[in-house]
This record gives sequence, C-alpha cells and structure tokens, in this order.
Amino acid sequence: MSIFERPNYQGGESEAKRALDLEARLPMTGWQQEVDQALRFGLEAADSIKDRTISTFSRGELPHYAGINTFMKAPYLEDVNQVGNYDVAIVGVPHDSGTTYRPGTRFGPQGIRRISALYTPYNFELGIDLREQITLCDVGDIFTIPANNEKSFDQISKGIAHIFASGAFPIILGGDHSIGYPTVRGVCRHLGDKKVGIIHFDRHVDTQETDLDERMHTCPWFHATNIKNAPAKNLVQLGIGGWQVPRQGVKVCRERATNILTVTDITEIGLDAAVDFALERALDGTDCVYISFDIDCIDAGFVPGTGWPEPGGLLPREALYLLSRIIRQAPICGLEVVEVSPPYDISDMTSLMATRVICDAMANLVLSGQLPRREKPSYIHEEAQIFEDGWS
Repeated sequence: MSIFERPNYQGGESEAKRALDLEARLPMTGWQQEVDQALRFGLEAADSIKDRTISTFSRGELPHYAGINTFMKAPYLEDVNQVGNYDVAIVGVPHDSGTTYRPGTRFGPQGIRRISALYTPYNFELGIDLREQITLCDVGDIFTIPANNEKSFDQISKGIAHIFASGAFPIILGGDHSIGYPTVRGVCRHLGDKKVGIIHFDRHVDTQETDLDERMHTCPWFHATNIKNAPAKNLVQLGIGGWQVPRQGVKVCRERATNILTVTDITEIGLDAAVDFALERALDGTDCVYISFDIDCIDAGFVPGTGWPEPGGLLPREALYLLSRIIRQAPICGLEVVEVSPPYDISDMTSLMATRVICDAMANLVLSGQLPRREKPSYIHEEAQIFEDGWS
C-alpha cells in the first residue's frame, strides 16, 4: 500500500500495523557499528554501569544532550576532499547579510544542528532508519564574509559546486534566502547543458532584481533564473501570499511567467493537485529539481523564529506532505532550508521544524530509490563552468 493512500481500517492494514512490520525488517548493523566505535574511541564504561553498550565518553547518539553539535550527530568531515565518500553532506551557510529587516539567520545552522540532537535516525511511520540505509556527514560551514554579499556568494557557489560535483547529495542549512542564488549557481556549474527546475516553498516571491540597491534575500530567483541552466518557466513557488510580497517582484513573476500557487490555491485544488502542478512545470524540459524551503512558508504560529513571519501560511502537515510527494516523484539534486533565525525562536520550534523537513526529505529520497547513490546522477558534469553575470 502506498504511504499516501488512506488505510482501510475496516478490513485493510493500518499505517501503524504497517510501520510495526517495516521496523522488523530493518537491520541493526549501523547501530552496532556506532556502539563498537564508541567503546573503542570513548573507553568502556565504569564498572558500576550494567549496560555495557555505554561508553565513558559520549561518542554516539546518546545521551541526546551530550556531544558535539553536528547535524543529528553525524560524523564531522574535516577534510572536504573526502565528501564524495558519503551519500549526503550537510553544510551550513551562516549568512544573514542579505537580510533587510530582522537579522539572526547566521545562527540558523547552529540552531538546527543543536536541536537535531533530539532526533533519532528512525521514523516510525515511514519505516526508515537513516543510520542503516545511508551514509551521512556534516562538513561544517561555508566561510562567509560578514557585510559582503557578493564575496559570500562566491564562497557559497564554490562550496556547493564542490559537494555537488562529488556525487554527495547537498543539504544546505541557511542562512537568509539570498543564498538561494549562489547555491543554485553552484549546482549549475556542474550541469553542463542540463537544466534544473526550482521548487520554492515560501510566502514571498523573492524575485526582485535588487533591494536596498543590493542582491538581498528578496532577490535570489531573479538572478538564479538568469542562468541558462535554470529557466524561469521551471520556477515553481508554493505558498506565496500575504502582506509582504513586493510589487517589484510580482512584476518580474508576471514578465518571466513563473508558476505560483497561493495557500488558498493549494487548499482549494488539494495537496495532490498542487504537487502535480509543481512537478509538471518544474520538470518541463529539465533533468533534475532543486528544492528551496523557506521555513516561513509555514504559518507563523508554528515557526516564530524567522526574519519575515507571515500568518496564514501552510500547516506543518501540509508542507511536509507536499515536500514528501514531490521528492517521491522527481529527481532531486539538492535541498536548502533557509530563514531560520534562532534569536526570535521559542522553545526551538522553528529549528525543530527545519530538522523535520530535512529528515523527511532524506527519508523520502531513500523511499524513492534516490539514496543511497550507487553512481553519480547523469546530470552531474565533471567540468565546471563559471558564469559571468556582471556582479563579479
């Protein structure tokens, strides 16, 4: 039974029953390797400890409040030249110099990593254990340049291009949404003549050419869709609306014929129809899809820790459903989660939502057969191309 079908509780199998059966089939190899390594690197526990899987020094998942803050306590990869040995690479982009009102998203990667320790690699409903089914590393953060967007953009593009070309799946922790342009530019450097569609979850269009005379977090898709590998007709924007959508950006959407669904559109046509709309347009003539998930696409009551909170957004279950369906049906080349601003957060709610988005994305990449990668996707081109856009 498809994960997205309603269970027939009268005579069929419930989701819970199916989840119980799936867990029984999962191996424990990764867990045992982690225990063995913890004991080898962290010493055996004191004699008074009865559970001999516990080490003296915390070196694994437990306890959740201990250890170094990598994403979900994944191994920290200091040598980024080895990133291609992993299925997924987490990379932080602590940049908020593109913020036009409330700064703080430079602390987004820290906040997401810290609360991600609360999670285990196993999801009950999906029957997925990431520790058993993929290899995950955290490469740390891009060295961004405070108060200089353009130099930071160059750093970001180079870093993302390196991860993307290695064959590891890049997951980017923002950072404000200005990073959407250099991340896509980094991907496009290794697409050759292939094309990428962009599916953009947000309340704001982010399509202005400039804001306050610079390329800010309101501007990434104007410049990304200037790249020949990322046509504007393949930009799909889900959840747009409210009182923070500048008319300058709306004009660009109209002129470039991008694709927009408001929250009302999504709820009226239904989630499945919205997914069909997004995939039809993002995949029209493209070879892969890049997902940019602005956390403020979700109603502000659920994600207070963001720079531009806007009431009336998607519900968390709606956003997660849309994301899961899209990933299950499209070749995804990368994911960014942006605009998490811990200084404005309450009880880590927003950072935890970002963690959930990332973990659900990885799980659905596994369920769709996109991870683990046995070889590099055919759309990755070995040789890099550098784009001149007049802003160098």
